[in-house]
Amino acid sequence: MKKILMITMLLICGFVYAAAQNQAEIKFDKMTHNFGTFSEKNPVQKATFTFTNTGKAPLVINQVVASCGCTVPHYDKRPIAPGQKGSIEITYNGQGKFPGHFKKSITIRTNAKTEMTRLYIEGVMQEK
Repeated sequence: MKKILMITMLLICGFVYAAAQNQAEIKFDKMTHNFGTFSEKNPVQKATFTFTNTGKAPLVINQVVASCGCTVPHYDKRPIAPGQKGSIEITYNGQGKFPGHFKKSITIRTNAKTEMTRLYIEGVMQEK
């Protein structure tokens, strides 16, 4: 009975190890985008974050959440094959916000080996 239990445990560990080797992995070209200085007259700014699936399995983006309602992410919900590129477009709308420096975060949750990644946008909005 102990032999059967031990063999079963070894098989389970082997399958888990093999599955872990065939995971997706996300690698961004940059983690922060600085808009620089822009006028309050033109409060809408856009940035694109490009990434590559450097893993050995399809990459699925489960969720992209911005730290506030003034920052809106757009992304393709289709799986990204190994070796392929994808992008996340971020739109910042500073209308109605106080002029000055801002820094916002965007949290990405995926099926990759590193399940959570955080991107940042920042800039300085000047008064009209």
